Amino acid sequence: MTEITDDLPAILLREEHEGWKAILAGRGGEHYARAMTRDALMIVEGAVIGRNEVIAAFSAAAPWESYEIHEPALIRLGDRSGIVAYRAVATRGGNTVELRMSTTYLYGGGAWHVAAHQQTPA
Repeated sequence: MTEITDDLPAILLREEHEGWKAILAGRGGEHYARAMTRDALMIVEGAVIGRNEVIAAFSAAAPWESYEIHEPALIRLGDRSGIVAYRAVATRGGNTVELRMSTTYLYGGGAWHVAAHQQTPA
């Protein structure tokens, strides 16, 4: 059984970076198919979308070219869950966007999984 330790901020931030790296490599759909819980949601400007729509959107989207995570913070929710919140700066097609993001992670089956992800324009 994995216990939340002082390493939790580093572990969850690493999970967040893994998602971004997959998106940059054009494998966002594949990554989130594996990483999201069955009933996961993504909250974006103007919509709440389910896991299948998230996977389809990332599979069809052009990869991002770069990203940066700024001001990361962690909220512990229990012994097997936490939220990573941060400001992201990402570039695609020459356009740079700044977002406020949070991802809720749950631990189960030997891995961390995305239960909810929110992104809001900064």
